Amino acid sequence: MTSLLRILPLPALALFLMTSCQPEESTLAAASPPAVAGPPQAAKKAHTLTSHGKARQDDYFWLRERDNPDVIAHLEAENAWLMERTAHTDTLQEELFEEIKGRIKQDDRSVPEKEGDWYYYSRFEPGQQYRIHCRRAAGEDGPTGAEQILLDVNQLAAGHDYYSASRLTVSPDGNLLCFAEDTRGRRIPTLRFKDLANDSMLADSISGTSGNAAWANDNRTLFYTIKDAGTLRSKSILRHKIGEPVAQDTLVFDETDETFYCSIRRSRSGSYLFINSSQTLSNEVRFLDADDPKGEWKMIQPRRRKLEYSVEHAGGFFLVRTNHQAENFRLMRTPTDDPGIRKWQEMIPHRPDVLLSGFQVFRDFLVLSERSNAQTRLRVMEWSGSNDHAVVFEEDAYVVRARGNRNFDSDTLRFSYQSMTTPPTIYDYRVADRSRELRKQDEVLGGFDSDNYRSERLWIEARDQTSVPVTLVYHKERAGGGPAPLLLYGYGSYGASMDPSFSATRLSLLDRGFIYAIAHVRGGQELGRAWYEDGKLLNKQNTFSDFIDVAQALIAQGRTSSDRLFAQGGSAGGLLMGAVLNQAPELWRGVVAQVPFVDVITTMEDDSIPLTTFEYDEWGNPADLAYFNTMMAYSPYDNVGAYDYPDILVTTGLEDSQVQYWEPAKWVARLRELKSGDGEVLFRCQMAAGHGGSSGRFRRYLETALVYAFLLDRVPPQS
Repeated sequence: MTSLLRILPLPALALFLMTSCQPEESTLAAASPPAVAGPPQAAKKAHTLTSHGKARQDDYFWLRERDNPDVIAHLEAENAWLMERTAHTDTLQEELFEEIKGRIKQDDRSVPEKEGDWYYYSRFEPGQQYRIHCRRAAGEDGPTGAEQILLDVNQLAAGHDYYSASRLTVSPDGNLLCFAEDTRGRRIPTLRFKDLANDSMLADSISGTSGNAAWANDNRTLFYTIKDAGTLRSKSILRHKIGEPVAQDTLVFDETDETFYCSIRRSRSGSYLFINSSQTLSNEVRFLDADDPKGEWKMIQPRRRKLEYSVEHAGGFFLVRTNHQAENFRLMRTPTDDPGIRKWQEMIPHRPDVLLSGFQVFRDFLVLSERSNAQTRLRVMEWSGSNDHAVVFEEDAYVVRARGNRNFDSDTLRFSYQSMTTPPTIYDYRVADRSRELRKQDEVLGGFDSDNYRSERLWIEARDQTSVPVTLVYHKERAGGGPAPLLLYGYGSYGASMDPSFSATRLSLLDRGFIYAIAHVRGGQELGRAWYEDGKLLNKQNTFSDFIDVAQALIAQGRTSSDRLFAQGGSAGGLLMGAVLNQAPELWRGVVAQVPFVDVITTMEDDSIPLTTFEYDEWGNPADLAYFNTMMAYSPYDNVGAYDYPDILVTTGLEDSQVQYWEPAKWVARLRELKSGDGEVLFRCQMAAGHGGSSGRFRRYLETALVYAFLLDRVPPQS
């Protein structure tokens, strides 16, 4: 069978091979990759970088020349080599892709969400790649009347290799729609507008944005964020009046500190607009009366180093979540006419064992999102402080989040619940009597039965006696079956917690005998803010050590063995993969690194590329020798050596704006140059995609099928 990688237009070379290189009478099934004598070897071109008086030789620095035909030719050759080396798994890839796609309900739709006079929802039609966004009028008992299609993204995407329509924002009166259109995947979308009353697109079009926008209450004025063309930092807020030339838009805020980025949003009450200017360790918020779009923006609290806060509005006050004298955050309130820090009054105190990760306000009650002991939870209370309680669940490891809740005046909380064995489930929760109504559980086709799977939460002791939480899921037939193939996933950066969520896609591995495990390593916030602080900057090595220690413990427990152990991570999790490959190459049978951040020093020394300047407080500024030495000790690219690496699959996108494609391209070239042993390094660069991969409902699963085939192909037979 022909590989699906060859019959869909993802890598440019694959499309070229399918069309230009084939005789007219040939069929797609006859397409085959060109004969290649060996893996592509990038030309070495001497380039010296100097830091703190030390020279670093980077022979592959030239691969960052995006417009160089030799670079494109090299990436296309990598794609051709990947196709040749994985050709023997074509049938398996196709089987996996069809299996994954077959679990998806073709005509699925979301639960309608009330906002103003309408209920909003989205739906899919069988065989289509993109959502159709719709609404129906709000009646007394729910949606009523005919459906109105706001956007059929399938129509908009026609003719594009990549297409995304996101951040749909409707004006308060429900008549105008703003959305962010991206046709490259580089996350620099254009804002487009539609008159919903007349079902017609407007001439207004604003390019170079972040996609972030908010309406004023006059229903004609929109505030939006512009990105810096070079660094892609969201740096400016402008005001636009519908129907007026974009060239006349007014700058209302410009963030001049290149370590900060800005955004704008409406309060849930609809009374205010907020500009948030933030970086890793501090931020400041300005506010404006949403009824007065040309009015004066005022400050909540000026920025201070290491002061973080976020703001909402309810009951005549601003509500402030802050780390002020509270490592795990606390909740304050302050008057709207004098909101500075000296007027902040405590509502929810700091707790050393509970992280206040967020909150959501309603007219009559408050919802707190918390983390305790590596577990999410929702806490609900009325504004009087009465009826204070947590929403209770039975499983040991799960994910619960407030979901949607567009209607500020609602007496019902909508939340989502899932675990590694329970598909995403939507509930409406009546706060007054604590009753819940099941609104939807994602339907998993193909005979899925949650009783066939088991999930566990383990605590594994790291080398410094810190207990690291680990969550496992596997088919019940694996219980007690001896060492199994195991895929260990990790991230461990930015305080992002890797929660034990459900994946219908993952069933293809579990049903073939895999255990899937998440190592909740330091650098996330599963155990509170200290868990994050202990896995960043000068403490970054803890992230890598935790992952390695978890892997070794899983082997020692007999759950897997080094010839059956695989690892996977993406972006900053790709950094994790690169580091553990250098520090413990013998542990793994195979490693998957997706859009990996692996050239740490060179990237963090270059303030002209995206993400560098406002990430100094995450990784450190290498201009400081202490941070430079710490980064140099773990940077995957700088520590490639003559090691017996396992098989490695690396993926990226040419349009990636977060981790530039050249980082993994250079890393692969250096790995091939310096490694010893028989481990194979494969590389795929999607030529029409960015950090998030392909667009479309099903195309993304082509890469999943490739990854799973890579793993399954390397599982040794049971002895």
